[in-house]
Amino acid sequence: MNKMAEEELEKEDIEEENIEKVGTEKKAEIKKKEKEIEGVLNIYTSFNNTIAHVTDASGRTITKVSGGMVTKHSRLKANPTIAMFIAKRISENMKDKGIRSLYVRIRAKTGSTGPGPGVNAIIKSLSREGFKIINILDTTRVPRGGPKKKGGRRGRRV
Repeated sequence: MNKMAEEELEKEDIEEENIEKVGTEKKAEIKKKEKEIEGVLNIYTSFNNTIAHVTDASGRTITKVSGGMVTKHSRLKANPTIAMFIAKRISENMKDKGIRSLYVRIRAKTGSTGPGPGVNAIIKSLSREGFKIINILDTTRVPRGGPKKKGGRRGRRV
């Protein structure tokens, strides 16, 4: 009986040690998850330029990169290839700050038919870099009447 009781006590001690180890692993995982900060990526695209601005949840700027900061050719600022370089610069700065997940807000020029060509390239390259995109929201402003458009009554004649 004594030998059996001793064996049972040893088994219980081993199980308690395993439980303690698992508990510390879970605590370490929780600490890692707490370090992940969510950022807000504001992308403004026109057909002439692309501007990407990353903030934290409270609105403080983390990084801001535009097409002119990446290329010296003004005609290429709205190019999808340049947008990939913009995303590369943004991702480097965000990894330093510990941001792993993003809310994306896309904005085009007011009254335009759609966003510029750089939006899809930025989102795609950031997702390839390993960032989790939580939400994509279009915040383009919509005109409600307002001043008369340029071009006259019959529109622009080509």
